Amino acid sequence: MKLLNRVVVVTGAASGIGRALAIRFAREGAKRVICADLNGDGAREVAAGIGGVAIETNVAREADIQRLIERTESEHGPIALYCSNAGIGIGGGPEVANDEWQRIWDINVMAHVWAARHLVPRMIPRGGGYLLNTASAAGLLSQIGSAPYAVTKHAAVGFAEWLAITYGDQGIRVSVLCPQAVRTAMTAGNPDGVASVNGMLEPDEVAGACVDAIENERFLILPHPQVLKYMRNKANDYDRWLAGMRKLNRIYKG
Repeated sequence: MKLLNRVVVVTGAASGIGRALAIRFAREGAKRVICADLNGDGAREVAAGIGGVAIETNVAREADIQRLIERTESEHGPIALYCSNAGIGIGGGPEVANDEWQRIWDINVMAHVWAARHLVPRMIPRGGGYLLNTASAAGLLSQIGSAPYAVTKHAAVGFAEWLAITYGDQGIRVSVLCPQAVRTAMTAGNPDGVASVNGMLEPDEVAGACVDAIENERFLILPHPQVLKYMRNKANDYDRWLAGMRKLNRIYKG
């Protein structure tokens, strides 16, 4: 799908990957880029720089996502591309408090579900549309030190797969973004963490990979190409892969 003269929504647009996506989509000629973020001031700053529109949005609330979609389509036209990009990380395992598990679940998983719930029925009658869901390499592999992150990103990948399978014949195109470390607020203060084992990418590089995937309607976006090798190793010998991950756990968890 080409972005020229299309209406695009990006959540988590105030910083990091979301900011880079919004800027790149504007450069690619999008008709209007809607910058959605809980950080309203940050979203407005990004929107002002690209001639876009800022809408303060809490993606942990279904009503906010519904309102984002309805307002965008009523004021700016049909959404061609919706980037469900906002996400958070929480360290720890099963001891993490229930309310924190629920918070990361709502933001990292349910935000994708709610977007599809309110947007796919609009897209299908007009011939289709595009969903870009940000997950993580952790959704294909795992995340040392964070069960909530690993679990929710696995779920995000699974939901993107389901959307592509279920609605692909009705014109709904889906891509899922699965990077390792990207220089954002999430990785700030931990430049040598396990996710950086193959290097730290800049958000602009990730945005470029997304544009290429969208134009070619490619499902899996891997800005760190080594992830594909790790996926193949995992599928080829799961026990050996788990042993390797335990070694990483010993290194990075002490």
